[in-house]
Amino acid sequence: MAITAKDITTLREQTGAGMLDCKNALTECNGDMEKAADWLREKGIAKAAKKQSRIAAEGAVFLYNHMNGKIGVMLELNCETDFVAKNEDFQQLGHDICLHIAANAPKYVSRDEVDSSVLEKEREILRAQVINEGKPEAMADKIVDGKIGKFYKEVCLLEQEFVKDPDITVEQLVTNATAKIGEKISVRRFARFVMGEGLEKRQDNLAEEVKKQTEGK
Repeated sequence: MAITAKDITTLREQTGAGMLDCKNALTECNGDMEKAADWLREKGIAKAAKKQSRIAAEGAVFLYNHMNGKIGVMLELNCETDFVAKNEDFQQLGHDICLHIAANAPKYVSRDEVDSSVLEKEREILRAQVINEGKPEAMADKIVDGKIGKFYKEVCLLEQEFVKDPDITVEQLVTNATAKIGEKISVRRFARFVMGEGLEKRQDNLAEEVKKQTEGK
């Protein structure tokens, strides 16, 4: 099947990939636009993975206020060059991750940051729960391992489902941005502040609040 310039341009607009990559994708997929988009996505992810060994020492610190100043988020998002740090896609990524942190309240960037003492305590609690549920002790550790995976998804930013698109994790969001922008991007650290945290007060469903805001746009 002949590949036209219009086909290449259409695929480029859909995926954000370069013209040559789009041409190669369409050629590999015999002009099938959908398959070509998938081919580019797979290739983009592979490229992004290779970029993870690079040094990302530039970037920006993002500040975000939610619910009229009731919640504040500070995020350091890194990239390789100052040029990309000013890029619109990079800025949007920082905003989206801040929004997610405000809504989902992660405690760590990744599982590597979880202190061993915290993990051990969680294991003890989960093991006791499993045994109290009547599960055999011989199976307890295996069941706990599965529950620990869920624990990581609850407390680690990169493993949480992205609040604006639950079909992907925050880590996948960053990987997709890396592929699109062409530089290594990484979340270094964040802080989340809640007005009056620790005091007795009404608890709002932040995830629902964010969902309402995004749906209203």
